[in-house]
Amino acid sequence: MKELLTYIINELVRHPDEVKLSEVTGDRTVVFELRCNREDIGKIIGKNGKTVSAIRTILSTIAASQGRRAILEVVDE
Repeated sequence: MKELLTYIINELVRHPDEVKLSEVTGDRTVVFELRCNREDIGKIIGKNGKTVSAIRTILSTIAASQGRRAILEVVDE
């Protein structure tokens, strides 16, 4: 899951070397925290949040097939 998420995000951003994706795993839930360059946050979110929504849909589908739940949080530092 993390590898696919990293691949998708790195293809969207201008500074892929600054992407930091951390994973917090619980019993049935996985939370991914995404940190990246301020310039790239808009590209991740997209117009009206459509891009991040699509990424979350893909992530949720993969997690559901494994009987889990996945959450993606975009952290603005």
